[in-house]
Amino acid sequence: MNTLSHSAARVLDTLRSKRPLILSLTNNVVQNITANMLLATGGVPVMLTHSDEIRDLLHSCANGMLINVGTLSEQQAQTMLTAVKDAREAGIPWVLDPVAVGLLQYRTAICQELLQTPPAMIRGNASEIIALAGAEGALCRGVESSAESKAAVAAAQALARRTGAAVLVTGETDYATDGTTTIACHNGDEIMTRVTGVGCAMGALAAACLASADTPLQAAVATAAILGIAGERAAARAPRPGSFAAELLDTLDALTPDDIALSARLEMVEE
Repeated sequence: MNTLSHSAARVLDTLRSKRPLILSLTNNVVQNITANMLLATGGVPVMLTHSDEIRDLLHSCANGMLINVGTLSEQQAQTMLTAVKDAREAGIPWVLDPVAVGLLQYRTAICQELLQTPPAMIRGNASEIIALAGAEGALCRGVESSAESKAAVAAAQALARRTGAAVLVTGETDYATDGTTTIACHNGDEIMTRVTGVGCAMGALAAACLASADTPLQAAVATAAILGIAGERAAARAPRPGSFAAELLDTLDALTPDDIALSARLEMVEE
């Protein structure tokens, strides 16, 4: 067990015992898998849409929040902009998932506005992170990335330094950075990209890890390790998308901190 895997394992242990309540302002397609993934890992999911209720929850019992712009409407955008300000007032860490940023102008502008109230973590594929950072090379195909995750590391580091957030770039290899330290996670399986909602639900898991970790970077690494290990184990038992979706939840539910400590393939990335 190395120090990095032990740190990630500790996050899952705390998550299981703390059972953080996570408010997810997310897209219409993925609400079910998002709620189920949180329940399977030990979190408590809440989905709200009314600004007054969101404010009340953030100032009373919420431990973390996800903002996912996947099916963004004008009303939802305004609700999200208000919610992040309420989260800051309440001291609640939040995660931004900038779905298809760089491809669509309106959501790109909204995400840049959201960053004015900085999140604790940003999770996205390579193209999304490159676009959000304002770097060259951001090409998307729907919610898919046309760039490999490694190509976004420099942009992620710059984005982390600019916002103060940890940035998690997801792909065949996941990269987590706080702008100074960068850690690669080599767990996961390709089938995870063929089930709708796995990536978006990862943002809610990231919020739960934020509520259970010592630092945003530790939370980002733990997020990648937990879902990556569960994904590769589930794929070994259920190699087709339909059965994999159910098996992923079962595997997450059964996952232990010892599993993370023994199976996380993490390494520091040299500058």
